[in-house]
Amino acid sequence: MDDLDRQLLNRIQSDFPLVARPFAELGRPLGLSEEDVVARMRALKAGRIVRQVSAIFDTKSLGYKSSLVAMRVDPDRITEAARIINEHPGVTHNYERNHQYNLWFTIAVPPTSDLEAVVQRIHELARAEVTRVMYTLRLFKIGVNLDMTGRRPPDAVATPEYREQDRVRARDFTVTELDKQVIRELQEDLPIEPRPFKAIAERIGLTEDELFAAMQSLVERGFMRRMAAILYHRRAGFRANGMGVWAVPEDDVVEIGEQMASFANVSHCYRRPTYPDWPYNVFTMVHGQSVEQCEEILAAISKKTGVTEYISLYSTREYKKTRLLFYTDAYQNWEAKWMPQVESVPAT
Repeated sequence: MDDLDRQLLNRIQSDFPLVARPFAELGRPLGLSEEDVVARMRALKAGRIVRQVSAIFDTKSLGYKSSLVAMRVDPDRITEAARIINEHPGVTHNYERNHQYNLWFTIAVPPTSDLEAVVQRIHELARAEVTRVMYTLRLFKIGVNLDMTGRRPPDAVATPEYREQDRVRARDFTVTELDKQVIRELQEDLPIEPRPFKAIAERIGLTEDELFAAMQSLVERGFMRRMAAILYHRRAGFRANGMGVWAVPEDDVVEIGEQMASFANVSHCYRRPTYPDWPYNVFTMVHGQSVEQCEEILAAISKKTGVTEYISLYSTREYKKTRLLFYTDAYQNWEAKWMPQVESVPAT
C-alpha cells in the first residue's frame, strides 16, 4: 500500500459516498480518477485488506436482540465448542481470549426469538462450564475507524460516531417491506465497479435516485448507520485487538463511559452487567499494530479517567468474523433443528 491507498482506506471506513458514482467522488479530493480508485479498491480486496463494502445497520433499532457472550470451556474442547457456536447464523464474531472466560462471541436473533433461550441452548451444545450474557446496558460508542496513516496519537479524541442517543429516534418508526428489500441488498458486498448501486436498484425495481432516497430514509430513521468498508484488521497491519474492561464506580459510569468513548482509538464502548466473578462494567475495544500499542491506548484512558482497576483481554485465535445478515430464514432453520422443548440447566 502507498500513502494514497492509506488515505483512501481511512475515508471509506466512515464516509462512503451514497451517490451514483461513489469511486469518482472518493478520488476527487485525492487527485485520483474514478478508474484509478476502482483499480486500487480491487487490489485492496484481492490483497485481503478490504473485507467488504456494505451498509452497517443498527441491530437493536431493527428489533433484533443481541449481546456479547463470555463462555468458559474446557481448553481441550475449545475448537469443538467454537465450531458449535459458529453454526448459529447470528454469531458474527467468535474469539478465543486470554482469560478463564476463553470464548467470547457476539450473537443476534430476530425479534420473534428468545435470546436467552438460544444462548442457553448453545451453552448446552458447546458443553460450556459457565456462560455469561454481557448485555449492552448503555451504548457509549460504536464505530470502527482504523487509522491507516499512523498519525493518530494514543490519546487523540474525537466525537463518537454513533451513541445511545443516535438510536433513540428509531423507536418512532416501523420497518416497511421496501426497507427489508433494501436492507437485504445493501447488507451484501458492494461490487467494485463505477456504478455499483445501479444493479441493486434494478433488482428492487427502483431508480438509483429512489434507492438513494430509501437509503437516506433508513439513516434518518435510525435503522442504518452508514455505508462503509470493513477491513481485515490483521492484514491491514492491526494485529492486536485489546478488550479493555474496567471496574468503574457505579455513580461515575455515565461520565467516565463518555470520556472513554471520546478516545479516537476506541472503536466500541459499552456499559455491561457485572457478576460475582466479573466486576468489570465498562468495555472498550481498541485495535493496534501490536499489544504494546494497545496497552499505550489503554494506559492513556486510565490516566485521563483515573480508573486503574482494569484488565486487557486479547484474542489469541479468531474462530469467526462476518457480517450480521437480517431478514433471512437461517435463524428459524437453526431453531427448528436445535431448540427442542427440554428442561435445561441455567447457563447464567
